[in-house]
Amino acid sequence: MRISARVDYAIRATLELAAGGPEPLTSERIAAAQRIPVRFLQSILADLTAARLVASTRGREGGYRLGRPAAEISIADIMRVEQGFLADIHGSRPEDVDYPGVARELTKVWVAARASYRSVLERVTLADVLAGRLPEDIAALLTDEDAWVSGSDR
Repeated sequence: MRISARVDYAIRATLELAAGGPEPLTSERIAAAQRIPVRFLQSILADLTAARLVASTRGREGGYRLGRPAAEISIADIMRVEQGFLADIHGSRPEDVDYPGVARELTKVWVAARASYRSVLERVTLADVLAGRLPEDIAALLTDEDAWVSGSDR
């Protein structure tokens, strides 16, 4: 699994907005709180605003706030804004990849992996993360010791 800096920063910024309540936060304040380069963050906030996950207010008292309640914004929503597909194979959706010969069944592996990934990311919201409570079946995944170990560390 690879999470880009852009996606990581977008999720952390929206969490900061969710924690900030209804009052707008400046990009500088979000950047400082989450140790994100402010210029990079401004680009991310522009994407999130265009997608209406974030709302912006101009002026001296302006800033950013969530575009809808934190319980209605999934981690997958944010990821899709910043990277498009949740999973891709050389820029294509897994189901659109056509492998020849002995690799033909590999498409099914990629589709199944994406379904598993998506089942977690679409069900976890900003509100869940802020509250420190994941859906029960997702939290249960964390009890497996191997969940905390990279494949290269085994």
